Amino acid sequence: MKSNYIKIWGLAAALSLSSCLKDLDQDPSIDPDSINSSSVKNNKEYAEQSLAKVYASLALTGQKGPTDSPDIQGLDEGTTQFSRLLFYLQELPTDEAVVAWSDPGVPDFHNMNWTASNGIIEAMYYRLAQTVSFANSFISTNQDSQFEEMKKYGVAEARFIRAYAYYYLMDLFGATPIVTEVKDQLTNSDRKTRAEVFAFIESELKAIETELKAPKSNEYGRVDKAAAWALLSRLYLNAEVYTGTPRWADCMEYAQKAITSGYTLSSSYKNLFLADNDTNGAQNENIFTANFDGLRSQTWAGTTFLVHGAVGGTMNPSDFGVGSGWSGLRTTKAFVQKFEGTGTPPTSWTDARAMFHTDGQEYEISSISNFKEGYAITKFRNVTSLGKAGKDPGGNYVDTDLALIRLGEVYLNYAEAAVRTGNNIPTALGYVNQLRTRAGVSTLGAITAEEILNERARELYWEGFRRTDLIRYNRFVENAYLWPYKGGVAAGTAVGNFRKLYPIPANVVLASKGVIEQNTGY
Repeated sequence: MKSNYIKIWGLAAALSLSSCLKDLDQDPSIDPDSINSSSVKNNKEYAEQSLAKVYASLALTGQKGPTDSPDIQGLDEGTTQFSRLLFYLQELPTDEAVVAWSDPGVPDFHNMNWTASNGIIEAMYYRLAQTVSFANSFISTNQDSQFEEMKKYGVAEARFIRAYAYYYLMDLFGATPIVTEVKDQLTNSDRKTRAEVFAFIESELKAIETELKAPKSNEYGRVDKAAAWALLSRLYLNAEVYTGTPRWADCMEYAQKAITSGYTLSSSYKNLFLADNDTNGAQNENIFTANFDGLRSQTWAGTTFLVHGAVGGTMNPSDFGVGSGWSGLRTTKAFVQKFEGTGTPPTSWTDARAMFHTDGQEYEISSISNFKEGYAITKFRNVTSLGKAGKDPGGNYVDTDLALIRLGEVYLNYAEAAVRTGNNIPTALGYVNQLRTRAGVSTLGAITAEEILNERARELYWEGFRRTDLIRYNRFVENAYLWPYKGGVAAGTAVGNFRKLYPIPANVVLASKGVIEQNTGY
């Protein structure tokens, strides 16, 4: 974790294109050390591999696979992967998740008492900054490429990935430098407020609208115009938090563009989280994914973390397509109560999204470190829609792709913005009811903002939205909503308002030589 901050932002020699390419599947006759910016410009295969590394920065952790050559030093390599870090920062401080493990920094999220020296928070900052660096390097090298595919579409896709990374830097940390070129040193001109970062993301996504491929015309796993529209809808949904000015109408406009772009809801909610979700119909709903393969892209994070981490107690690992469980992740009764169940405490539900394992599990939690306290979640599996286990014969690594943006979210973005403005309520209600119908529960005759928050919990849990949603509704740090172990107290307690932002890692502040200032309260 002592990585030089300037190298992270500047993509210096240690993060050169040559080193970036070493973990990719490629022709064995290719010498990665011979690849430079000139060869990338003149060799389409090299250019495609360098673009793949930009995407892979959100899925993988290093140069060799699951261990031994991490992108980020000083922490268990599996912990440094983007979506695993996102789960820690977006789910663990909320009602949707608890974890039994006491690894350094992990209990801080339940307790909501993290500091600027928390290694997991530091890893997320470095991961996002590194993604920006990979994208900047690709853009710089390929913006005058002789290959139109890379010059136009590849560069636009890298700009999208960069905007996506900046979205989370802004959401999690607030003000952050904006760097759009390979450079060795940050300057005061790079320093930007949270509102300025918002404006940058907005301008980038609008600028690439005409450059990205048409919706559903790109290969699976690569972004298209609909991804830009969907991310804009997410950006505008939270605009009041980020800038002080609501942008509900803009949220509706861009959500509608994504909704009518050709993507469609999967007929099965369950299929969205299975090992063949690239072919079982879920691919028609998933707009942007982090892709995993149990043989070719191995990591101890991603969906491998979500499947293994949630299996324990009386659960049979083979039912989830893995060889073992890690007995860690569960949920709180506050989340379970979002679903209408039968029994006291509830043990059955008609909502297909209520994926709970209750056998041998306690409804109440008196000890977070005991996996059997708190209902287990069965949402993610390394099993196909036909019941076949994933490709890895050892049952270690998972094939299931992870949706970073999917149509179900966009439906709810539109619905919330409509309800908050009082406009197009029938359309908003229709989108919510489509999700409820898929889940097998009765449709609603009316909808409120409060009900949409609950619907977002039911539809999107463990997908990395909950902290942001609770902040938007003034429920994250406040007394207005308490859940078990919020703020480290069994009954839940409010915490300081400054906890709505994470601290800038202390090492980052020090290395920036005054360019980056610490967030209030830390």
